[in-house]
This record gives sequence, C-alpha cells and structure tokens, in this order.
Amino acid sequence: QVQLVESGGGLVQPGGSLRLSCAASGIIFSRYDMGWYRQAPGKERELVARIVSGGITNYGDSVKGRFTISRDNARNTLFLQMNRLKPEDTAVYYCNAGGAVTSRGTIGGYWGQGTQVTVSS
Repeated sequence: QVQLVESGGGLVQPGGSLRLSCAASGIIFSRYDMGWYRQAPGKERELVARIVSGGITNYGDSVKGRFTISRDNARNTLFLQMNRLKPEDTAVYYCNAGGAVTSRGTIGGYWGQGTQVTVSS
C-alpha cells in the first residue's frame, strides 16, 4: 500500500542542475521524517539530505551548499533541488520515509525504487 515514486533523474553536465521528486502515498505524509539517499556502483549507500516532519533539515557533507531538500505536505511530495552538480554525484537516488536514524545510519522505513542521476560531459 505504501508507495514512494522518485522521478526527475537523468543525464546532466557538470555544473548543471536537476530537481528530483518523490511522490508518496499510503502514509500520513506530514507525520513522516523524509530523506534522500544515494548509492553509486561499488559504494555504500550514503545520506544526501533529510527533512523531519517539523521541517528541520540536514545534509551530507558532500552536498552541503549545493543541494536543498524540501517538502510539500499538501501534495505528499518530497523534493531535492541539486545545483552545481559534479561527476561524483552520479548515483541512484532513493527516497525514504520514516527511517530510523542511528549511529550506524538510517535503517528501516519505506524506500522508493530510485532514480538514476548521471553527471557527465
């Protein structure tokens, strides 16, 4: 019943921008902490950005100052605005709802299928 559907990925040149969306259904969206995570081939999943139900945000070190996470509770949608993209941003980007944040990372919750972002000349 719970569905998270990411969209907006694609191929972009270094220095360019993309805006990702995550459409949620089957949850009371406004009550959920939400996050974006990414995984590149051969690498561990890493935090990109999180936004709690109250609106407070945090970002992974590698994207601070370049990415902005936001949410539209009226539309049950999570966004990630990505600016000044770098080749090292290339990864599959996943949306998470309700994951538990621990000292070992975010676990559990619901996950989307992911959307591919490729930054290349």
